[in-house]
Amino acid sequence: MEKKFMIFLDKTFAPYGNFPSRADVTSELLSNLLEKYNDFKKEGMSDKEAYQATIDSFGDVKEIMEQLPHNNRTSREKPDLRKILKDATGSRSKFSQIMLKGSDLTDIDLRGSDFNGSEVREAHFDRSDLTDSKFRGIDLRNASFARANLTRAVFAGSDMRNVCFNGANLTDATIIGADLHSAAFAGSTLLGTDYSQSDLSKVKFDNLILENVVFDSSSLANASFKGATLHNVNFHHTAVKSAIFDGAKMDKITYALLQGANAKLDNVIII
Repeated sequence: MEKKFMIFLDKTFAPYGNFPSRADVTSELLSNLLEKYNDFKKEGMSDKEAYQATIDSFGDVKEIMEQLPHNNRTSREKPDLRKILKDATGSRSKFSQIMLKGSDLTDIDLRGSDFNGSEVREAHFDRSDLTDSKFRGIDLRNASFARANLTRAVFAGSDMRNVCFNGANLTDATIIGADLHSAAFAGSTLLGTDYSQSDLSKVKFDNLILENVVFDSSSLANASFKGATLHNVNFHHTAVKSAIFDGAKMDKITYALLQGANAKLDNVIII
């Protein structure tokens, strides 16, 4: 099992190369993963179930990297990696690894909540404050976050098909590696939102204002940006050929990125 977790860590950190503290970080995380795995085994889980539960509880690698020092330091200034990684990967909360399918969680203060590995399909979070909340590796199909505050919330590797974000505040939210096919974002606030490596097929961003939004390595097949305003939006390595930008307004840099990706920009207004 140790080898299996090491392979998982190698793949997870591969995009970040050999940063200075990588060996120490992976060693500490491997120890944490094995400890969690053994805890799940003691709860009666099979090897397969315990492994999956451990992986689902793993923190957001982007959050981990943000907290790590990336410059060379003297041994006297060596950071406390154990504390950094413990804070970043978090612990199991009252909402993690539980069944919440169809639950009514509307109009509640849920700031900082951890829903990692839970079943949240068809749950309702309308108008709730979910600032800094975490949803990793979970089933969110047909859930609703209408008018919810999702500032700095993290959604990673989750099934989010047909999720309703209408009127939600997604400022600085991270939604990476997620399936957002046919999700709804009407009237939502998209400022600094990161959709990297996500499937946004058939999603409508019509008439929205998108500022500093990231769509890197994502699929926007048949997604619509009709009448939207785009400022400093990134589309690196993104499939945009079938995306619709009729009547959209955008700055020159965003236009250049889309043009380089062969997007159809006949009816676009450059601002």
